[in-house]
Amino acid sequence: MEPFMRQKHFLAVSLLAAVFFVAGIPSKDIRAQGDEREFIAVPIGFYNVENLFDTINDPDIRDDDWTPDGANRWNTERYFEKLENLAKVIDKLGQEKNPDGTAVLGLAEVENERVLEDLAAQERIRDRNYQVVHETSPDGRGMDVAFFYNPTYFEYDSHKAYPTVIEDRPDFTTRDQLLLSGYLLGERMHFITAHWPSRVGGEARSRPLRTGKADIARHIIDSIQEAEPGAKVFMMGDFNDNPTDISIRKHLRSRGSKEDLQEDELYNPYESFYKQGIGTNAWRDAWSLFDQILLTPSLLNDDYSDFTYLRAEVFNRPFLRQPSGRFKGYPFRTFGGGVYLGGYSDHFPVCVYIIREHQNN
Repeated sequence: MEPFMRQKHFLAVSLLAAVFFVAGIPSKDIRAQGDEREFIAVPIGFYNVENLFDTINDPDIRDDDWTPDGANRWNTERYFEKLENLAKVIDKLGQEKNPDGTAVLGLAEVENERVLEDLAAQERIRDRNYQVVHETSPDGRGMDVAFFYNPTYFEYDSHKAYPTVIEDRPDFTTRDQLLLSGYLLGERMHFITAHWPSRVGGEARSRPLRTGKADIARHIIDSIQEAEPGAKVFMMGDFNDNPTDISIRKHLRSRGSKEDLQEDELYNPYESFYKQGIGTNAWRDAWSLFDQILLTPSLLNDDYSDFTYLRAEVFNRPFLRQPSGRFKGYPFRTFGGGVYLGGYSDHFPVCVYIIREHQNN
């Protein structure tokens, strides 16, 4: 029996109206209203896990604060509490329609491969056998991007790290953008995860750094589509820009509406979230939606014979929010004002669901 058929709960879906209705316990299988076809739902996620450092000092990066004798008193107990907290989030992310959670998960702010392996080994998610894809980047703080993938759903083919080259800033170093390619239940897919430069120094002053990263990402996508016409590509990350900012709209060439979407554009479902005031991180009583997942038009088909986009989500469950105080409702982070809080991250994760008609073999 195939892994995604271990349990059979169903969602009713009207294909004609493209409106989905919950009927029973949400899970990975979807039945079309008016017929007996079954659909498989697969979640794809992204999570900025906020400063996932180990406790060991690395002389090549600025991690002194994240050691037992450093400013954060980052010891084994706090490290493993952080891992347990993150595993709780990853365990629940995407479970609304698939008990196995995310099949592919982009991650940001991880120090090295060791912390990724420690996270994947946590009891809550150990059974998923998440595989790690990571490359060390030249970021001064040692903060990298990476992937987890579940080999039950995704077959790895290749990956490549793309360094940042910004015109007129030859000495600038930051996180690479990481491309992962392979087969999701036999279907060719590409995933790019990124963590673009922050707004330190002001949004306008730092903007060229993010538009430069966007240009690199767009080049990666264009190259994939040239080599594989109709390629299915997910662009995900903490962009440190909102969906309507120039880096996303113009340089990535995105659109928040499916209508009139061109083949050389990306669909950004998070633009509508942003216009509703929904964010993934907060600063000075203002919400931003820096964490997004964008898709190529090839993931917007109507016949469901191949994987197609279902819907997007900002995973902002109550347990992930600051429970009290001045910052009540903000993401419940690990530190606040230099005080250890024992939370999760200063960002909410995001997730998109794709579905495909299940073929009985």
